Amino acid sequence: MKRLLTGLACLAVALFLAIALGEQPIPPRAVMAALLYPDEAPVQHVFIIHTLRLPRAVLAALVGAALGVAGTITQAVMRNPLAEPGLLGINGGAALAALAIMLWLPGTSATLVPAAALAGALAAATAIYALSWRGGIGPQRVILIGLGCGAFMGAGTSFLSAFGEVTAVQRAMLWLSGSFTGSGWRAVLGVALTLAPLLALAWIFARVLDLLAMDEAVARGLGLRVQAARAAIVAIGALLCGASVAAAGPVGFIGLMAPHLARRITGPTHAALIPAAALAGALLLLLADVAGQNVIAPNAIPAGIMAALMGAPFFAWLMWKGRHDG
Repeated sequence: MKRLLTGLACLAVALFLAIALGEQPIPPRAVMAALLYPDEAPVQHVFIIHTLRLPRAVLAALVGAALGVAGTITQAVMRNPLAEPGLLGINGGAALAALAIMLWLPGTSATLVPAAALAGALAAATAIYALSWRGGIGPQRVILIGLGCGAFMGAGTSFLSAFGEVTAVQRAMLWLSGSFTGSGWRAVLGVALTLAPLLALAWIFARVLDLLAMDEAVARGLGLRVQAARAAIVAIGALLCGASVAAAGPVGFIGLMAPHLARRITGPTHAALIPAAALAGALLLLLADVAGQNVIAPNAIPAGIMAALMGAPFFAWLMWKGRHDG
C-alpha cells in the first residue's frame, strides 16, 4: 500500500509538471491559482492550463494506463515477460485501419478514426488468433504469428504513407509517431468512456489471468476453459490498444515496461497488478510526454518517440537479465 501511495504521489507530481512546464513555463503558485481560482487568475494562464495542457496531460495518463493494462494482459496470456501489444501486431492493425481513414476520408476522420482503430485492433487480434490455431493456441506460436502480422501491417502503413496525398500524410506522420498535439477535453471524454468499462473488465478477469499465467495443464485442471478465456481476454487487450492508438497513435514499450514496474510494487497477483500497471503506464507515458515537450524546447519530441527512447534500453536490460538469470 505504501508503494502504491508513493506511485500516486509521483503521478500527481508528473501531472503538475505537465501543466507547469512547456514553451511558456508557469510558476507553481500561478498554476495553483489557475487551478483553484480560475476566475481570479490571469486569463492567459487559465487558457494555457485548462484548454491546452491539462487535457493533454489527462489524455496521456489515460492512454498510458490502458497500455499498461494491455501489456499486463498480453504477458499473462502469452506467459512471456517480453510480450507487449506492439510486438504482437495489435497496435499495427489499429494504426493501419486508422491511417486508412485519415488518408481516404479526411473530412470524417474525427468521428471514424476511433471506430476504425478499434476495428483494426480487433481484426488484427482475430487474424493472429486464427492463424495460430492448431487445435488450440500456443503462446509461442501466437508470438511468432503476431510478429509476422505486425511486420505485414507495418508494411501496409508505409505503403499508404508513400502513396497518400502529401498534406494528409504529413498530418498523419505526427500521429503515427505517437503524439498528443491538439488534444482537448472532447478527446479525453471519448477515451475515458471507452476505457472505463474495458479497464473494469480486465480487473474482473484478474483471477482468470492468474490461472492463464500458470502452466496450461494446471489452469485446465483447476477448471478453466483455457481457450475461451484466452480469446475473451485477448479481445479486451485488443480493444484497449485500439482505443489508445485512436487517441495518440501507436506508442510502443509502455505496455512492456509498466507491468514489470508494477510487479515490483504488488507482486504477480493480477487483482493488485492491474491497477498498479495502469498507474505505472500512466506515469511513464506522462513523463515521456513532459520530457518530449521540454528537452529541446521550443521544439517538441512526440511522446511515442520518447517512450521508445526509454523502452529500448529497458528491453535490452530485460534480455540481458533473462540471459544472465538463465
